[in-house]
Parts: sequence; structure tokens; C-alpha cells
Amino acid sequence: MPADDLNRLSKATGAKIQTTVSNLIPAVVGISELFEELQIGGERYNFITGCPNAKTATIILRGGGEQFIEEAHRSIHDAIMVVRRAKKHSYVVGGGGAIEMEVSRYLREYSRTIKGKQQLVINSFAKALEVIPRQISANAGFDSTDILNKLRQKHADASGAGKWYGVDIENEDICDTFAKNIWEPVMVKLNSITAATEAACLILSVDVTVKAPRPPGPDDTPAPVPRGRRR
Repeated sequence: MPADDLNRLSKATGAKIQTTVSNLIPAVVGISELFEELQIGGERYNFITGCPNAKTATIILRGGGEQFIEEAHRSIHDAIMVVRRAKKHSYVVGGGGAIEMEVSRYLREYSRTIKGKQQLVINSFAKALEVIPRQISANAGFDSTDILNKLRQKHADASGAGKWYGVDIENEDICDTFAKNIWEPVMVKLNSITAATEAACLILSVDVTVKAPRPPGPDDTPAPVPRGRRR
């Protein structure tokens, strides 16, 4: 058994890891309600349930292909990390592309107060934020142009009643994401926008590419120099 699994089992059952079978006193023996070995697919697994100190759960993923299992693993990992972040930071914003559309609207209005080329930069940043609801619509098989037009109309409401409207993948429409409990932690959204902005700034700052040729090694023989034929 790997050391990580052994330590996890020790914490869950309250048992102490022993290197010998001698001197097995009650103080080093763990407690569990049920220990069983089950056949799942082509593998056999040991399941220990009813541990007094257990605070974890095991998820077994099965699929018809390796790519499906990897995709399921990535999706579950992302969902767990979002929940973990939400428990640490209780501030949330509307999901489904709602916060991106609201920030995009604000930047478009702010750009009109700025002169010069910076107005174009801010407008481009605002347009880039609309990629999130557009991609959500495309992934769900919706008409992304129609969904974005509805979102722009809602977020342009001066009363602010539509600021939390995002993509509704259940009804192929838009909805109030806060009313439907579609939330995203603020820290996750800040980190994603910050990372994307830094990556874009890094690419834009590259003005020249320098290619350093590989120095010839001991096994590299120079190519023969062609000589002209005399007449």
C-alpha cells in the first residue's frame, strides 16, 4: 500500500502504523464498522466504512476510454476546488458569464471618457470579456450571437436590475444567475482575469524574437564547401 494511503487509513481508523506483528495492543488497533473487498470492473478494491475519524470520501471514475476518464477527473477536480475556494472566501458573484458581461459594460462606458488610443485598448479588453458567455453558449449548442444580444440589452438597463443576468443552459435563454444559485467565488474570478491579463500583456510586450543557433558539437561535421568548376 502506498505511504499516502497508509497514512490516510491510519488517521481515519485511529490505528498506528506498525512495522511488526508483535506487541499488537489495543492502543494501536483502529476501529471501523465494515471492511470489504469488492470487484469493480477488472479491479478489486478494499472499502473501509464507518471510521470514527474519517472526514474524506473516495470517488471511483469509470469510463469507456482513457480520454473520458481524464475529462471526468478534470471536471470533478475543478468543481471540488471551486467549492473549496468558496468555503475559504465567502464572497461570490453571479456565474454563467454574468460578471464578465457587467464588467464589459462598465469598461465600454468608461472608455468613452478617455481620449487617445487607450480608448481602443479598453474597448478591446471589454470585448474580450464577452468570450466567456459566448463560449458557454457555444458549448451548450445555443446561438451565441442571440444570447449575447439579450445579455447586452439586460446589462444596459440603467436601473441595474439585469446586472446578474447570465446564460441559462437549461432553457436556452438568459436568467438571473443569483436567483438560480449560479455563483462563482470572487477569488477564482479575480485570479482567472488577472492571469489572462498578464499573459496578454506579456505577449504584447514581445517586440522581437531572437533565435540562437545551436553550437556545433563534437559529432557535427561541417558540410563540404562546394567549389566551382573551371572551364
